Amino acid sequence: MAKLVLKATRRSVTGKTVKTLRTQGYLPAVMYGHNFEPISIVLDAHTSNLALLGLSASTIINIELEGSQVATLIREKQKDYMRNRLLHVDFQVVSLTEKISAAVKIELTGVSSAVKDFNAVIVSNVNTILVEALPGDLPQSIKVDISLLKAVGDSIHVRDLTFGSGVTVLTDVDELIVVATGTIAEEEPVVAGEDEPEVIEHGKKEDAEE
Repeated sequence: MAKLVLKATRRSVTGKTVKTLRTQGYLPAVMYGHNFEPISIVLDAHTSNLALLGLSASTIINIELEGSQVATLIREKQKDYMRNRLLHVDFQVVSLTEKISAAVKIELTGVSSAVKDFNAVIVSNVNTILVEALPGDLPQSIKVDISLLKAVGDSIHVRDLTFGSGVTVLTDVDELIVVATGTIAEEEPVVAGEDEPEVIEHGKKEDAEE
C-alpha cells in the first residue's frame, strides 16, 4: 500500500462550536500518544473521508503538520451514518521502532464446499484479531480462507492462521473465527384430518353430562 499522508493544521476551536468547521469543509480531529502532547487539528473533510472511511485500524496514516510528518493509527472514528461521512477522528501517534497492539480486521475469502454441497451456513464469530507488532509490520487485514470448510461442522480457529514473523497474536488461539453450520429443516405443516392422533378426554366430559 502506498504511503498515506494527510495534511493538517492546528485548531483552536473546541466544544460545540466545532460543528461550524464541518460546515466549512473541515474534519476536526485530535492527535495524542506516548510522550506526545495532545494536539487538536483539522483536515480537509473531502480528502479525509475518501482516505479514511474504509481504512482498517492497523493502517499507518502520516499526518503532515507544520512541515513535519507524524505516524499515527486511527483509534476512534465518529461517523454520521446517514450521510456516510466522518465527524471526528482520534489519531494515536506511534513510534515506528516500538511495538504496539492493534485490532486487525478479518477478511473472509474463498468459497466453502460446505455451502455448495451441503447447504451450510457460514457463521462468523469474531471480526478482528488483536496482535502486537511494529507499526510497519501490522497487517492491513487477516485473510481467512473459508474454502477449508468442506463439511457441516468444520471450523477455523485463530490457531489455524499464519502470521508474519514480526507479528505476535494476543487473541486466544482457541478463539473460534468461523464455522459451517447446518440449516434447520422447516417442519411440514400438519393438515387437518391427515393422521391426526386421537384425543381422549378423561373426566371432564363425564362430569359435564352428569
